[in-house]
Order: sequence, then structure tokens, then C-alpha cells
Amino acid sequence: MNSANSTFDMSIVDSYRKFMERNSDPRTENWWLMSGPGPLLTILATYLYFCNSVGPRYMRDKKPYDLKNIIIVYNISQILMSIFLVYEGLVSGWWNDYSFSCQPVDYSDNPKARRMAAAVWWYFTAKIIELLDTVFFVLRKKNRQISFLHLYHHFMMPICAWIGVKFLPGGHGTLLGVINSFIHVVMYSYYLISGLGPQYQKYLWWKKHVTTIQLVQFAIIFYHNFSVMFSDCNYPKGINFLLSLNAGLFIYMFGNFYYQNYVKSKSRKEQEVTGKTVVANGKKDC
Repeated sequence: MNSANSTFDMSIVDSYRKFMERNSDPRTENWWLMSGPGPLLTILATYLYFCNSVGPRYMRDKKPYDLKNIIIVYNISQILMSIFLVYEGLVSGWWNDYSFSCQPVDYSDNPKARRMAAAVWWYFTAKIIELLDTVFFVLRKKNRQISFLHLYHHFMMPICAWIGVKFLPGGHGTLLGVINSFIHVVMYSYYLISGLGPQYQKYLWWKKHVTTIQLVQFAIIFYHNFSVMFSDCNYPKGINFLLSLNAGLFIYMFGNFYYQNYVKSKSRKEQEVTGKTVVANGKKDC
């Protein structure tokens, strides 16, 4: 029995090694966190454990940390990183060279191909750094903002980016990174302004539009990947399907968030105002 289990385990390990050798990009295998999925999964497991258990218990009897200056610096660095990623994605392919209808991965040592591979790795690194968003929520005792949508988004994006660096550092799927990085320029600009103090709230009239453009990005990503599944394109259909599925899930979750916070909430406020008006008029009639 033990021998059979041992043989089965060795078969799994051997299959894993062969899969990695056959499909991974040798140009990126020695880059940070690219040796295998273990280091990334350890980071993500630690992240979830801290944000859902250790962090809230640690902060239970403590006052929220004042992280205003740290978060301002963090938001500025995220804006600069996102601008850099948009620029690199465009210069490395999407400005002139890449086809929006079908773009295979260039695994050669062509300077632009290597530059795109590096841009995908930097994008992955940015997704790891963005885990700090939730850590800051915990340390500031903003636990109500740590929703399932928030955790799912921050958990899945590093995984998608890691797969990109390991197996597909270029090609069709990289448009996701360019669009997402542009959205993050807008998003972290909003966070930066909102974190400066109450006196800047008047400049944040565009809050709900941040969610709107996030919905637009996922719609574009869904179409961009789903349409390729029905064409003769030398890009993995399985990856197109997974990216389309993930974009569809984000459309549903962000759409529900938009409805609950900007449509349903507005309707509820209007009903409250109408109710108060009716009561006020009733008192006047009396």
C-alpha cells in the first residue's frame, strides 16, 4: 500500500516537473518568486491569514494606527508605478507592434520581447505590493472595507500575473495589464486626494466613476479574450477562457457593488427625503 502511494506521489511530482519544463519560459525562471508557485502561495496564504484572523485580533484592543503620511507616500508610489507599467506595455508592443485581434507570445531574445517580459514581471511585483491596501485597512481598523470582492481581487490578481510571467510573458493577455495599470493611475489618484483631509472632499465628486471605469475595463478584457477563443490564434485558448471567466466574475461583483452603493442607495435616500416631505406637509396641514 505504501509502495503504491509512493509511486503515485512520484508520478505527480514527475508530471509537475515535465509540465514546468515544457511550458515555462526559461527567460524568466530565475527572476524573483518565479522558481515555482510555492513562494507566491505562501505570501497569499499569509496575507489572508493576517487580514482575516491575526490582524483583527491584534488590533482588537488597540487604537487605529495613524498611517496618513505612509499612505500618501504609498499612493504616490503606486501612481508612478502604474504610469511606468502603462508606458512599458505600450512601448513594448501595444502602441504599434501588437495586434488587438490576435497576438502570440514572442519567446525570442528580441529586445522588445524581453522588455515586455520584464514589464509583465514588474506588473506581477505591483500586484504583490498592492496587498498592502488590505494590511492598511486592518491596521487602521477599517475592517468593513475588507469585503469578499476586495479579498478576491487582491488574491487573484497576483496569481494571474504570476502565470503570465511564468508561462506567457507577452502576447494577447498583456493588454489586461496595460488597461488595469491605467485604471490604477485613476484609482490611486482618488485615494491620494481622499487621504489628504476633509477639505479635499469637494474634489472627489467623481467617486462613483472610479467603479464605472473598473466595470468598463473588465468588459474590454472579457471581450478581448473571449473573442480570440473562436479564432485561429496561436495563443492558449485555456488562458483566454480563464481570463474571460475571471473578467466576467469581476463584472458581476463590481456591478453588484455599483448597484448597492450608487443605485439602490440613491433610491433609498430619495424615498427617505420623500417621506420626510410628506410628514412635514402633514404637520403643516394640521
